[in-house]
Formats: sequence, structure tokens, C-alpha cells
Amino acid sequence: MGSEEETKKKNEVFDAEAASLFVKELRGTFASGKTKSYGWRVSQLKSLMKMLNEREPDIVDALRQDLDKPELESSIYEVALLKTSIKSALKELKHWMTPEKAICSEPPIYMEIHFVTNIVLSLDPVVGAIAAGNALVLKPSEVAPASSSLLAKLVGEYMDLSSIRVVEGAVAETSALLDQKWDKICYTGNSRVARIVMAAAAKHLTPVLLELGGKSPVVFDSGINLKVACRRMIMGKWGCNNGQACISPDHIITTKDYAPKLLESLKNELENFYGKNPLESKDLSRIVNSNHFARLSKLLDDDKVSGKIVHGGERDKNKLRIAPTLLLDVPRDSLIMSEEIFGPLLPILTVDKIEDSFDIINSGTKPLAAYLFTNNKKLKQQFVETVSAGGLVINDTAVHLAVHSLPFGGVQESGMGAYHGKFSFDVFSHKKAVLSRGFIGDVPVRYPPYTKGKLRLLKVLISGSLLGIIRALLGWSKA
Repeated sequence: MGSEEETKKKNEVFDAEAASLFVKELRGTFASGKTKSYGWRVSQLKSLMKMLNEREPDIVDALRQDLDKPELESSIYEVALLKTSIKSALKELKHWMTPEKAICSEPPIYMEIHFVTNIVLSLDPVVGAIAAGNALVLKPSEVAPASSSLLAKLVGEYMDLSSIRVVEGAVAETSALLDQKWDKICYTGNSRVARIVMAAAAKHLTPVLLELGGKSPVVFDSGINLKVACRRMIMGKWGCNNGQACISPDHIITTKDYAPKLLESLKNELENFYGKNPLESKDLSRIVNSNHFARLSKLLDDDKVSGKIVHGGERDKNKLRIAPTLLLDVPRDSLIMSEEIFGPLLPILTVDKIEDSFDIINSGTKPLAAYLFTNNKKLKQQFVETVSAGGLVINDTAVHLAVHSLPFGGVQESGMGAYHGKFSFDVFSHKKAVLSRGFIGDVPVRYPPYTKGKLRLLKVLISGSLLGIIRALLGWSKA
């Protein structure tokens, strides 16, 4: 019976008409006020936590099918971090929902909820959307079919389907959803699709939250603990989906003098982590599909960089595996330096002075993250003041993703808006200013007929100057 239902579901067409009905049903739930209550929000967050606790093995298995992702990475990065987000939301929710007082003023600012669609690869924004009282639609990526199918199944089993739905599919289904009017659209992915999302949102003036990516650089200064730095960089690059993550280091910039020492250390640590034959390592994810494998192979086969490989480069097309690959002194006009790599390839650029690296970073599009390894306080300060990116990390990589007191988001090409912790709650809410007055103390000077005296008095009333008010009332003017 179950398989018949699944077959029927797969054969159903999700077009614009179906999407419109879908949205109408969800808006009906939203209009009823169901999602606004503290009780509903808590119950759904707890249901999401229960889902993670009870079905973690299934989640790990789905990620293994899609990416051959190691269990440790799945359990920590996909499950444990999401649990932390939920715990934080449950702990702080009452405080977040409390109307804020404007500074030095009586009027409160109310957090008004949205009705939202999420087009997500990550579930972290969903925590904020639920905490903020949204009804929502999730559109998981068709590139990871096992994870997409599992998410649809688990949401059906654990969550309130009158308020939270999943739509599976590819371009047609996404387009049908984007044709509808939403209060907020969240998308995580690449800038090409983000432009399509923004164009669709613009038709209804719908605000968007975009978490994209970009070419996130890693600057290596000399005089550091090189072994620790390389190990941390490797984990940010290959230790998270084998480079297939939005905050993965995209390329390294270091000085010509320091490059040989850095390269040797990277080779040693890569071998320590993944062995002499990394294609056989159980601790490296595979490439997500054949299209991405072909795209990465094209970057490696480019005439401008094919002779620049100094470590790795091995490929297994049948198993969709590419070894961690280092490329030294690749031309900045090469294909690999013109787009986000999103894979296990790591070019190393060299400069005469380490400060020159900041000019290289700022000459390109703004990345989602930028990393610096240094013990030089002056260089740290220059890095923070000079480099524009979604987020900066000094002496580590990718770890800011786990700090929920920090906003996570991009700038320009790498995205707009930010989430995590309270920032997630805020981004899926609207701060509605409310001012309520009584009828006592009405000021006649604001009403016509206008006079010079009223003008003087209104000016000083607005300025807040007590002496000015006295002068205006007495008819005095400044000398």
C-alpha cells in the first residue's frame, strides 16, 4: 500500500495551479492564527528535535547515498549543529517574542510574523522560520535525491502538515512555487539560480534571504604554527563535503617565499588524514553527481592550469571521486579562478608581500567568507578593516558557522540577509513599530492657520531644547 501511495505521489504534477492551491491552503492555516501561538512554535521545534534524535541514522544514510559523506561529518555538521540551533531557540523564544522597547521611548516594536517559503539546502533557517511563527514550504535540492526524499517523508511524519510542507522536484516545481506570492523567500545555493529567485520575487516585491557562496580566500602569513594552520584549513576545505560547501576555502594566497614551506606542510597533513591513495579514503565525500564531476574535470583540464598541479589530481569517473588537489601559481585569468570551485581543488596564488593579498581579494566579487592565518596584530586589524566578505575568521576556517551569536550571511554576490540564533528569528519577522497616544496634551501649534510664532515653537519642540522653547514662548529670537 505504501509503495502505491508513493508511486501515485510521484506521478502527480506540481504545476502553477497546484502550487496556487497549495499556497491557498497554507495561507488559510496562517490566517487562522495557529502558527502565532507560543505553544505551536514550541511544539514544532520539539518535533523537529524529536525527528533528529529518532532518525539520525536515516539522515546519515541518506547523506551517504547522496555524497558518500562520512558519518562523523553528517552527525556533527548536519545533525548536532541543528540540534544546537533548536535548543537555543527553545531557550530564548519567549524573550525573542517579547515586544521590544524603543530606546529612550515608550512605544514598543512588535515582531510581526511572515508567511514564508524556504528553498533550502540547509535546515538551519527553518528553525528561525518556525520560531518566528511562519507557515512554510521547503524545497530541497533535487541534486541530493536521497536527502530530498527523506526530508519529505520525515516532515510528513513529525511536523504539522497544515503549516509546514515539502515540495520535491526540479526546475518545473521550483518555478511553480516561485510564481506564487510569498512574504519571504529564502534560498541557499549559487548566484545563477539566485538571480532567477530574485527576479521572481521582484514581481511581487517579496523580500529575499540569499545565502550563496563565492571564492572564499585563505591568506597564509609566515611566522605561524603551520601544522595547526594546515590541519584547520584542510578540515574547512576537504573535511566538509570534500569542498562542496558554501564556506569552503576556495583558494590560498601566500608569499612566494613562504609557498614552498606551506605546500610541503599541506601535502604531509593531507597524507596523514586521507592516506597515500585518497580516492579510497572513507573520510572523503564523493562529488555529488556526474554533472559536477564533469564541471570540476573541465577546470582541471584547462590548458592554463593542467600543468600547475603539484599534488593530487587523481580522478575516478565511475565512483565520482576526485582526490584533494593542490595547484601552484595558477593564472588569475584561468577558468578555475573565474568561478566558485565548490569541490576538492585548491589553487595557491603567490604575492611579493602578504598585504598584497588583500588587494587581490577586493578586486574580485565579495565572498561568503575570508580566512587569515597570522600572529601579526597589525595584519589582523588590516584584514578586518580592508576585506569585505560575509564573515571573517582568523586562524581557523568555517567555524563561525557554528557560533549562533554571530550572524551568518553574505554580501552582494555572496548573498543578502543573515541568519543564526536571534538573527534567524529576526530575518523571518517584521519589526512593526507601534505608537499609541491619549487625547490629553494636544498641541495646537501643529494645526493651521500657520504663523511665524508657531513655526518658531515647532522648530524648538522638535529640537528638544528647553531654553529654545522658553525663548519661542516669550517671542525672543537668537541674537
